[in-house]
Amino acid sequence: SLIAGCNGGIKPIFSIVFERKALDGETFIQINELVKKLGTEQGWLTEKVRDLLCKGIAPKDIPEIPKELSDVLVTAHEVSPEWHVRIQVAFQKYTDNAVSKTVNLASTATMEDVDKVFRFAYKLGNKGTTVYRDNARENQVISTTKKIKAPDSKNLIPRPRPRKTKGQTIKFRMGCGTLFVNVNEDEFGLCEVFGSLGKAGGCPAQSEATCRVVSTALRSGVDPKALIEQLKGIRCLSTITRRKDNKGIDVLSCPDAIARAIEEVLGQNNEPEKVFEGKKCPDCGQIMRYESGCDVCVCGYSSCG
Repeated sequence: SLIAGCNGGIKPIFSIVFERKALDGETFIQINELVKKLGTEQGWLTEKVRDLLCKGIAPKDIPEIPKELSDVLVTAHEVSPEWHVRIQVAFQKYTDNAVSKTVNLASTATMEDVDKVFRFAYKLGNKGTTVYRDNARENQVISTTKKIKAPDSKNLIPRPRPRKTKGQTIKFRMGCGTLFVNVNEDEFGLCEVFGSLGKAGGCPAQSEATCRVVSTALRSGVDPKALIEQLKGIRCLSTITRRKDNKGIDVLSCPDAIARAIEEVLGQNNEPEKVFEGKKCPDCGQIMRYESGCDVCVCGYSSCG
């Protein structure tokens, strides 16, 4: 579809202007071919309009673009999830094989939002539904050119630590011993994290540095969920190796344990993990999940290499 210059499925335009990353990591700025053609033919695609589109300004907010055209230049993120599903349901009626269609969700979408999409698709008898949450992957192939606005203050200053705090201490078994993670809060919310390794030793410098940075971020107003997202899943070779023979180790590294402790204190992960039947990872012995045609494991193993 890229070579032919056409849509690869029944997807709406992802973005009028978007960044595409090639396999070698190079980024290209591209304008939708139809918009480029119409703009050139009608004479409104000037350097100024290109500039505004590249900055993420919507066509309806650019006076040079005719209203009858800007009204129909609706992009994927402007279509509600419900209508993404309804379009696919209508289209699949006369399709025997498959329909390439993605329900595009904003980066702020929650698990409940994803749950609603799948339940609605099931209710309408959809054959298959794909959901993608914007920026869910670090190296996203296609993304909008709209940049995130910088915070009002260039230098965030952490609030002072009060004399007394209250919190919880959570114990984790690591590849290098035992890690006790203490998560404290003040009147404004979570304010600091301490990590203490048991007698077995380990890498105290790494855990201390992580805790110091996390504590500074928490007192500067950074959302704890953003910190969890960055730390959770980081792997340590020592811990991964010992997980094979020690089922009591349920984390991947010190940063992963710190993230899980914050998550637990926030009440996001109080329920024990459900155990499902499935193939076991040849590297660490954990149950793998099936994803994109491959069996993958939290330790990083993939049957696809």
